[in-house]
Amino acid sequence: MKGAATAGVISMAGCLSGGDDKITVTIGGTSTGSSTQAAGQALARAAQKHSDVINVSVQETEGWTANLREFDSGNIPAMGVDNNSISKAMNDEGPFADNPVDSLPHQGFMFTSLQIHILGLEGSGLESTADLKEGGYTIYPIQPGFGTRLLTEEILKGAGVWEPNEINNASTGDIPGQVEQGSIDAICMYGANGVELSGWCQNVDVRSGDGLYLLEVDDDFRQVIEDHPGALLEEFEPYGYEQDVNKVTDTVTSWSLAAQWAFGPDVPAEATKEIARLSNEHHDTLREADSTTLEFTPELMTQTVMEDLEVHEGVAEFFEENDVWDDSWTRGEAESSE
Repeated sequence: MKGAATAGVISMAGCLSGGDDKITVTIGGTSTGSSTQAAGQALARAAQKHSDVINVSVQETEGWTANLREFDSGNIPAMGVDNNSISKAMNDEGPFADNPVDSLPHQGFMFTSLQIHILGLEGSGLESTADLKEGGYTIYPIQPGFGTRLLTEEILKGAGVWEPNEINNASTGDIPGQVEQGSIDAICMYGANGVELSGWCQNVDVRSGDGLYLLEVDDDFRQVIEDHPGALLEEFEPYGYEQDVNKVTDTVTSWSLAAQWAFGPDVPAEATKEIARLSNEHHDTLREADSTTLEFTPELMTQTVMEDLEVHEGVAEFFEENDVWDDSWTRGEAESSE
């Protein structure tokens, strides 16, 4: 088991803001327009309105997978991160095989589930994921560094559609323009919790000129999703699109990825316990800022907990007080804020 590092980026806000002695927690929130950034900003708003204990500051980063490297380097003390990325980092696999990290954060609680799926673009001639095996197409599998990209890359490789095609590695900020120019044949996008598309995906939707449509997912591709331990196979009607994406099929087949807030041990226990309390008690405030906010319950919040990595002390206390703690989990030790 990898140890958890201290990142040294926690501050007492009183040192900065004259008399406000709240604890400031900086969270790595991935890129502008991302679901994590939206969730983090909502959490910051809830802290501002409803907490005497904490302030939350959201820092822009390169993505969920990248956040683990930022934490290991001491650049962020807390983050949004997905379990697939954590698992790969724990086991020195995937992007961490040749360049492992020495330290991992303690686990927090689930804050979102992203439902990743694949669409074709008008003019591509694509109808099914099976067509992609023929090769020669340009695919956008989400921005490198994103946890959604890591999982998507693994799914596409497993389905045999990665190698024969050209992979576009643009940022999520640049891809809407490339879609508008007609240089993409297939694109992977995602929505959050069955409510709304991620911000950058909304931009792609708007700028695609009504050219997006869901691809039929063939049986081999579907099997790859089912067999992947980091993915959840879900099927549902499309949501969040301003256009009709049902040209080929009216069903979204997604490889869904759950994410959690995770915290270094130098984030005080009282701070993470307060973050959990705010999420559980102030849905309305969170949803005003982020319409995709989960309907948090203590039980739901435990769904991302893995047995082989410590749960942050403050979150563990929250789980225990709400009768959802499992004795198979490992309780971490956090530094005191005193």
